[in-house]
Amino acid sequence: MSKHKGFTILLADDDEDDCLMAKEALQEAKLLNEVHFVKDGEELMDYLHHRGRYIDRERFPLPGLILLDLNMPKKDGRQALKEIKGAPELKDIPIVVFTTSKEDTDIIRSYDLGVVSYVTKPVTFDGLVEVMRSLLHYQLNIVKLPE
Repeated sequence: MSKHKGFTILLADDDEDDCLMAKEALQEAKLLNEVHFVKDGEELMDYLHHRGRYIDRERFPLPGLILLDLNMPKKDGRQALKEIKGAPELKDIPIVVFTTSKEDTDIIRSYDLGVVSYVTKPVTFDGLVEVMRSLLHYQLNIVKLPE
C-alpha cells in the first residue's frame, strides 16, 4: 500500500485491546502511513485543535482520515462527530465510524452528520486485518480528495 505524503490516520477508541489489534492489523495490512491513537472524544478534540500535549503541529498533524469509535468516555464519538463536522477548519476531514454499534439510529445519524463510511468492527483478528486492508485501500488509493 502506498504512503501518501503528510497523510496521517487518527484512531479514536477507548478500548486498549482494540487499539492494539488495530495497530497490528494495520501493520499486517502493510500500511505505511503514520497512525496516532486517542482514547476518548475530549482527547480527540484536543488533538484536532492542537491543545495540551498535542500543541506541536509537526508531531501531531491534522489527520487525512479519522477512524472513530462511537462508544467512548468523557465525550462519545457521536458528540465528537457533531463537533468536528460543525467546525469549518475540521469539517472536511474524512471520518469512518469504526464501532461495535449496529444500531440503525447510529448508522443514520452518522451518515447525516457526514461520515464517509460506517463499519462494524469484526470480531476476529483476521477479519480486522481484511477490513483495515480493504477500507484503507479504498480510502487511500481509490478516493480522490482535495489537496
